[in-house]
Amino acid sequence: MFERQLWGEDYERVMGLDEVGRGCLSGPVVAAGVIFEPGTYIEGIRDSKKLTLFERKDLTRQIKEEALYWTIQWCSPTEIDELNILHASIRAMTKCAEAEDANPDYLLVDGNRFSAGLCPYKCIVGGDDRSMSIAAASIIAKVYRDEWMIDLHEKYPHYGWDTNVGYPTAKHFEGLKEHGATKFHRQSFNLRTDKKLDE
Repeated sequence: MFERQLWGEDYERVMGLDEVGRGCLSGPVVAAGVIFEPGTYIEGIRDSKKLTLFERKDLTRQIKEEALYWTIQWCSPTEIDELNILHASIRAMTKCAEAEDANPDYLLVDGNRFSAGLCPYKCIVGGDDRSMSIAAASIIAKVYRDEWMIDLHEKYPHYGWDTNVGYPTAKHFEGLKEHGATKFHRQSFNLRTDKKLDE
């Protein structure tokens, strides 16, 4: 575990960073940052995609209770269209590291790209399976984003967001073709329609 090594080197506020929603056609890209007290170990934390909904929700509660610090930040579809999805993902994670009271002294970042700041960092490909704090960030970000999209489904029921949470599925493309894109869609993505929903 990367955290254990860093704690041994006297880093006390190691923040794991991860984002969810990069491949979606709609909704924000959501990032989370989690800092655990040195020596913390929570059983069962791993890549959020390998957990059931019940496990994710249960672990989210546990992570928020046991973390020294946690934050959730995001970039809107408009920001994604302006920056592109890679830079919006990095921006959302940077917002976590720079959030009030975060004060990380080392960042563990899922993936292979990040922008240098004042804090030392390490990018870890497949980090949500190799670092507890990255996995914790992936879990709380996914739970937050999924719930946000499921709530939005109530207002926009045509796209299947209650099940696909914005990812490209047949149901999602059907809704786009029939009703057009909403203000929550990423216009820079291939939505397979030029039609806009009247809002």
